[in-house]
Amino acid sequence: MNFEFDNNIPIYIQIVEQLKKFIISGTLVPGERLPSVRDLALQTKVNPNTMQKALAELEELKLIHTERTNGKFVTTNKKLIDKYKKEYAKELSNAYFSNMESMGFNKNETIEYLKNLGGEN
Repeated sequence: MNFEFDNNIPIYIQIVEQLKKFIISGTLVPGERLPSVRDLALQTKVNPNTMQKALAELEELKLIHTERTNGKFVTTNKKLIDKYKKEYAKELSNAYFSNMESMGFNKNETIEYLKNLGGEN
């Protein structure tokens, strides 16, 4: 897992988003045990409190859960993972359509452009 941070957004929010992407993309597999808070903090070069805050947020989203003596695990709820995956895809699509619209493309032209992408040089 590789983490990159933007100085304009709180780090814990970026950690939540990146771990969420790792879960919905399958980089972190359902049921997989996460490294300890301390190990994750060292790996990402952040304060353990920051990492704990991010993991608490993921736990609120039900994407991870804690087993008292065994650590934190990725959810095995595939419907929930799919829900977040679709939400993220929608966000990306909306941003793409918005950017294309700012360049003068309407929705149909954007879809046509995507269909033909790769066919032209």
